[in-house]
Amino acid sequence: MINSYASFDDAEVAIAGARAGADVVRNMYGQRLMRIDKSAGDFATAADVEAEKTILGVIRAARPDDAVLGEEGGQQGAADAVRQWLVDPLCGTLNYAVGNMLVAVNVALRDGAAAVADPFSGEVFFTDGEASWVRHAGVDARLAPTPATRLVDVNLDPPFPSAPGFRAVDLLAHCEFVERFRPRVVSTTLALAWVAAGKRAAYVTDGGDLSRSVRFAAGIALCRAAGCVVTGIDGAPIGEAGRGLVVAADGETHGLLMSMIRSRS
Repeated sequence: MINSYASFDDAEVAIAGARAGADVVRNMYGQRLMRIDKSAGDFATAADVEAEKTILGVIRAARPDDAVLGEEGGQQGAADAVRQWLVDPLCGTLNYAVGNMLVAVNVALRDGAAAVADPFSGEVFFTDGEASWVRHAGVDARLAPTPATRLVDVNLDPPFPSAPGFRAVDLLAHCEFVERFRPRVVSTTLALAWVAAGKRAAYVTDGGDLSRSVRFAAGIALCRAAGCVVTGIDGAPIGEAGRGLVVAADGETHGLLMSMIRSRS
C-alpha cells in the first residue's frame, strides 16, 4: 500500500495524506488526550501529534526528497526547498478537545496541490492547482463558489496584529454587514473550504502573511483554484507583505466586505 504512493500525482498525495490524518483524528475523537502546551493559551493534543506523524509517513513514502513544514514537528528539510509540504494535522484543536467536530486536516504543496479533509463528514476538498473538487463516498464533484448563503465566517481568534485599525469583531457590529450577511464563527480553516464549495459566502481573518501558513495554505489554494476572490484585509494580494485574509465567493461580496473593513479602519 505505502509503495503505491510513489505513483501518485501531487494532488493524490495531498488527498492520501489528508485522509490518513483524518482517520487518526476521527479514531481518537472522544478519548481523554494528553495536552501539549505551546504559548498564549495555544496547545496541541496527542491526536494532533499522531495525525501529523501519519501524514508525514505518506509524504515521505511518496516524495522522500521533499521538505515538510508541520504545525507540530516544525521544519524538516531545507526551508527554502523548491518543493515543500505544509501540514496542519488538526485545525480546530480547541474545538476537538471539547468534543466539537468542527475541525480540518490540511495538507498543501507550496504553490501546488492541496487537500482539506473533514474527518467527520468524510469530505475531502482538493485541488491540483488548476481546479478544485470535493470527494465524498468515492465521487468527485467540481467546487462552485456562490454567495447565495450570505453566511460569512469571521475568525475571532488571536493574534490581532492590525488592531486597533482593524478588528474582525468590529464587522459584526457594522450595520451594513448585519443587513447583507449572517456571521458565523467556526474557529477552523474548514471554513475556507466551505467558501470554495458554496457553503459560505466569505471568510475574514486578521493576521500577517498567511500564504505560507500551515493552517491557511491548503484552504487558500482551494479557493484560488475554485475562482474565489482572495486578498488581504487591505485588498492587496496576499504575500510577504500581506495582512490577514478576505476570501469571497465573488467580486461583489468581496467589494462589500472591503468597503465595510475600510470604513472601520
